[in-house]
Amino acid sequence: MSIFPPINEQMDFIRRGVEEIISEDELVKKFETAEKTGDPLVIKLGCDPSRPDLHIGHAVVLRKLRHFQDIGHQSVLVIGDFTALIGDPSGRNKTRPQLTPEQVDEFSETYVQQAEHILDLKTLKIVRNGDWLGAMNFHDVIKLASHYTVARMLERDDFEKRYKSETPISIHEFLYPLAQAMDSVELNADVELGGTDQKFNLLVGRDLQKDHGQGPQVVITTPLLEGTDGIQKMSKSYDNYIGITDPPSEIYGRTMSIPDDLIIRYFEFATDVDSTVLKDVQTKLSDGKTNPRDLKRQLAREIVSLYHSDELALEAEAEFDRIFIESDVPDKMEEWSTGAAEVTILSIMCDSGLVPSKREARRLIDQGAVTVDGEKVLDITENINVSSPVVLKVGKRRFLRVSA
Repeated sequence: MSIFPPINEQMDFIRRGVEEIISEDELVKKFETAEKTGDPLVIKLGCDPSRPDLHIGHAVVLRKLRHFQDIGHQSVLVIGDFTALIGDPSGRNKTRPQLTPEQVDEFSETYVQQAEHILDLKTLKIVRNGDWLGAMNFHDVIKLASHYTVARMLERDDFEKRYKSETPISIHEFLYPLAQAMDSVELNADVELGGTDQKFNLLVGRDLQKDHGQGPQVVITTPLLEGTDGIQKMSKSYDNYIGITDPPSEIYGRTMSIPDDLIIRYFEFATDVDSTVLKDVQTKLSDGKTNPRDLKRQLAREIVSLYHSDELALEAEAEFDRIFIESDVPDKMEEWSTGAAEVTILSIMCDSGLVPSKREARRLIDQGAVTVDGEKVLDITENINVSSPVVLKVGKRRFLRVSA
């Protein structure tokens, strides 16, 4: 008896939330082989620990890796502790700064801890590509470089643009796709996952596998999710992200801030709702009878439930309603003591760490985004009496209970 679901069910499941499969026919054949032999496919996802925090944009491809786990295949998370030292040039208009080994080690540990919120660590295989790439000598590197031409490298979109604009391209950046491709050879991967910006790298893996006498991996790309601003791709640097380890209230609130035209995209790529729910959301959005805010509430509950629980999703929704609909304050918030009965609003905001700088504090006060016990503060020099605790609110979701 097969240990895998029927092939048509596997294909339907894997098609969900992906941009492209190269190619579907090859994937079907690999599923057929797995069914005959009983051996699971090797599904590879490489991730360079170039940042310490994961958000739901990263989770799109991580959840696809989990989907392969759920249907019985061997998912492999490749921690790019070696390739992170090179720096992935994907989507870059200039050379990416290289990380230190200490940063890579620190980020690697954090990455796995956060990925546990999505992946089943009991069946997941975790490897580091430094184990084989770090063992290569210079002769091996030259041999690896001989598998690809400069002309083929310049077919890559970001390289081509930089070359035409006379923006420098370092030689080590050409080695990045080849190093990533060696991971596929080392693992004899059947499938490799990646964002749409990784397509070139993933295809190099197919080519290198052929050169090494292996069957080429199927390439599956997932879309890059736009951030809460609806413009830039999700990124902590743009402050348009929803972190997978953020508190439930933060996830809920940030989800409620997305533009209406992203509702369907977020349901499709940031949740695991089935096709029936997705069609129902599409119908409600197009019929004009449903307030998009109600669908965003449903979306926010789904996302919070995915990373926390159904119960905490309902609590986050109740807190959101108290703050934004009933103009109340949250039951729980951070507390900070000034050490004095009276202190300026500027000192409170900066010394407590609620804002990163005096300039940011001034900007928020000038915009009328700062209140104390519900009263707007319009002067950065205003003294606040905290002999009795007060509630400071900055922006829409930052609260601090301040006391002497």
